[in-house]
Amino acid sequence: MSAKPYDPKTTRLRSFHDQVPAFRDGTDTPRAYLERCLEEIDNREADVKAFVTLNVEGARTAADASTKRYTKGAPLSEIDGQPMGVKDLFESEDMPTQCGSPIFAGNETGRDSALIAGLRQAGAVILGKTVTTEFAFYSPGPTRNPFDLTCTPGGSSSGSGAAVGAGFVPVAIGSQVVGSLIRPSSFNANYGFKPSFGAINREGAYFNLSQTALGTQAASLTDAWTTARVATRFAGGDPGHVGLTGEAALPNAVAPPYLARFESAGWDRTSSEVKAKFDALLATLAKAGAPVASRRDDARLEKFEHLMASALDVTNGLCGYEARWPISYYHRRDPGSVSENIAMRLEDWNSITVNEYAVMLNKRNGMRAAQDALGHSFTALITLSAIGGSPVGLDTTGDPIFAVNSSILGAPAINLPLLEDEGMPLGVQIIGYPGRDRELFALAHWILNICEIPA
Repeated sequence: MSAKPYDPKTTRLRSFHDQVPAFRDGTDTPRAYLERCLEEIDNREADVKAFVTLNVEGARTAADASTKRYTKGAPLSEIDGQPMGVKDLFESEDMPTQCGSPIFAGNETGRDSALIAGLRQAGAVILGKTVTTEFAFYSPGPTRNPFDLTCTPGGSSSGSGAAVGAGFVPVAIGSQVVGSLIRPSSFNANYGFKPSFGAINREGAYFNLSQTALGTQAASLTDAWTTARVATRFAGGDPGHVGLTGEAALPNAVAPPYLARFESAGWDRTSSEVKAKFDALLATLAKAGAPVASRRDDARLEKFEHLMASALDVTNGLCGYEARWPISYYHRRDPGSVSENIAMRLEDWNSITVNEYAVMLNKRNGMRAAQDALGHSFTALITLSAIGGSPVGLDTTGDPIFAVNSSILGAPAINLPLLEDEGMPLGVQIIGYPGRDRELFALAHWILNICEIPA
């Protein structure tokens, strides 16, 4: 259990960027920073269970090399020396890639994915692989929420969210196709960044679908942006995509001329207490100079809300159709190696016709066009990241109804840990426009300033 209720005003996780000046002047070192991370892992990992695999000696070697570079005044990048966890979907030459499934137990490919290779070239310290749900879908792993061990950490980037929330690492890599990054960021009080589709190179990451995006879960807004931006400097975006652009430094805060309140299908599932806290935050932002329009004020927003009502159903259909090919093979080869949860869903997935898939793609295109039409009037959509704090129980990853929206839109989204629900973290989500990720961070920076929370 958590020692005391979560307080967004006072809770601070283990950030990295604020230690870099000490690395440069010699009062701290990347190796010493890593050892503090390892001490926390020794203290709590047996309870939290965020990692599948740790490569402690490899991390120490990388941290020592980083320490020498800082001594010489020659770090490789802004994240040189930063310890990181990586979701266990990404190939790495020094650890197995097991995808939350016994099918991949001990799966050694002997190579790095594009993202891990890029992070290593930037000087990052890859400490371990974090737990994912089975195939990054539904069946949870053993990870617990560090704020309350009886609660889920969310999924599918379960271990990544928990590792940051527990202070094991300042940044972990996750991915999202439904709500797999924003939701665990909300439950674990970290800054989750789900970039625009294609913004970070997915080569060497398993189970990529047409909405999959790679992103960061971080102890601070600065860590979330800087890590993602540096990653694309060294690894690029997906083929056919430029990737993230702009400086690696967190952009200056920029007040939005207008925000769009986005309730989505999740609003009816949200308690009156959580609604009141969200409304109070919007009132604070409006008082600070950011007017907020809703579906009751603007016919375009009402139309958009109506279109987005089916976002989760459409996404589930798209993912089921796309994922059935490899998973059906695994199930035929060895039925016992696939969980009952996934096996039951396969029956529905295999019944989806190509015509039905085409209809769902058209619906997704319509949602994206409707959001694009809002871009001239509203800086971003603002909504919740989840219907509430992390639910009790480890057999679920929580409701993705709010987190799915940025996935189906292919748009960037940021979780800001600004609220609490019954003593547990709850995030506020801002959703921007595809290709305008850096602008979204300028807005997030402004919101944190208004809430008097360091970025």
